[in-house]
Amino acid sequence: MALTVAVQMDSIRAIRIAGDTTFALLLEAQARGHRLLHYTPDRLSLQNGRVTARVETLTVQDVEGAHAVLGAPDRIDLSEADVVLMRQDPPFDMAYITATHMLERLPASTLVVNNPAEVRNAPEKLFVLDFPALMPPTLITRDKAEIEAFRAEHGAVVMKPLHGHGGAAVFRVLPEDANFGSMFDLFSVTFREQWVVQRFLPRITEGDKRIILVDGEPLGAINRVPALNDIRSNMVRGGAAAASDLTPREREICATIGPELRRRGLILVGIDVIDGNLTEINVTSPTGIRAIKRLGGPDLAVSVWDAIEARVSTVLSA
Repeated sequence: MALTVAVQMDSIRAIRIAGDTTFALLLEAQARGHRLLHYTPDRLSLQNGRVTARVETLTVQDVEGAHAVLGAPDRIDLSEADVVLMRQDPPFDMAYITATHMLERLPASTLVVNNPAEVRNAPEKLFVLDFPALMPPTLITRDKAEIEAFRAEHGAVVMKPLHGHGGAAVFRVLPEDANFGSMFDLFSVTFREQWVVQRFLPRITEGDKRIILVDGEPLGAINRVPALNDIRSNMVRGGAAAASDLTPREREICATIGPELRRRGLILVGIDVIDGNLTEINVTSPTGIRAIKRLGGPDLAVSVWDAIEARVSTVLSA
């Protein structure tokens, strides 16, 4: 069945297609005969109960620099789309949250991926706290005394912003660290919300595994190894990716969280696991699909669209 698919994303003209998961999803959608519409979040509007967007028809090809052809802008009621892909990158700020409220008003006949209400209710470094047995010791706070007590109990820790992304502002704090006071001051004036303080996992040097789950099932993974003299494994920060299988512990993690992901309508999710410890559940705009395929793994864009089409068929037959 041919679907009308609207994608809410940062401008497609600016993406680097070699590693872009959204682009992989668009290529697969187009190959299936779906009609593609493109718009950026600032073009989303709500009036008299109608959610509209100024969209452009979109054609894609896997050629860097000539990867997208956009048509003339046209404002449509997004309820005319069968599927809306919410794929703009974080930060997970009030603009992001506002977009989830607006998309949540679409009728059930328009499938939003991922479910916008559940994206809003599952911030990546908070949702993971629903599964404490799978995690390293973790504290959410901005209280200096709480952090000092946590450090006294656990030794070296990692401090990072609660709604950060892409490895930005992630610091290791040693048990005796003369920089802690200055770092606390810096976080205090930079981030208004609480921060994440987590026991440092020394085996991060062996990698931080990104596992992609589609409709709650783990279907592919890559191991991201930090660059020399860095604790951040994100590929945008110099991390190197390698093909990887799942360990028994990682399968246990996926089996534990999978049913909840399905229940929440979180079709495409990327989790991060370090040394058998779940550290994040990424639901906003998870990445990794193109890297998994490039390293010899499956084309997970196929699995994502199989899941989306199954959901749409269920709605149409109801």
